[in-house]
Amino acid sequence: MKFQSIQKVHSGSYIHRYDVTYQTAAGHEKVYEMISRNPSLKTLADLKKGQADAVVMILHDGSGERLLLNREFRMALGDWVYNFPAGLMEPGETPEESARRELREETGLTLTAVREYLPLSYSAVGFSNETNICIVGTAEGTIRESDSEVEEIEAGWFTREEIRQLFEKGELFAARTQAYSYLWSRMPG
Repeated sequence: MKFQSIQKVHSGSYIHRYDVTYQTAAGHEKVYEMISRNPSLKTLADLKKGQADAVVMILHDGSGERLLLNREFRMALGDWVYNFPAGLMEPGETPEESARRELREETGLTLTAVREYLPLSYSAVGFSNETNICIVGTAEGTIRESDSEVEEIEAGWFTREEIRQLFEKGELFAARTQAYSYLWSRMPG
């Protein structure tokens, strides 16, 4: 594919819709619809930005025997979905600062250790260039209700067996959370 152009179609409060035009290897024009958090995409380089929009947290308790998951009502589905705690980074925040803030807002827990930062990844590469930094670590404290007025979140610690039970019941998961949770739930304790 050879990049030709990008045109903004609609601008919303948080998401902006674009048509990106490519020329295929066969010489045909392909217009691809996408969304971005960036309100001013103009070039191919703009599509491949190097900074994160959001932080995603893969967190275990101190024993490593429980995984933290949020059960969140997702308006795009009209249903509850299991996901890792996550959220948009505020301007000027480091990934760790963002993770601490989002974790506290969504769960009431405290981030106690960051073991690793995974490289930049994409949230939904099929239709967006939104990027994430994934933090792997531990958290502690008492789970409390989310303090957000616009998000409905129920946080919980889950053992491997409890996660296997969620899968058996057919509970809905975000893809990245499902993949990690499935593999972790099959590992020996």
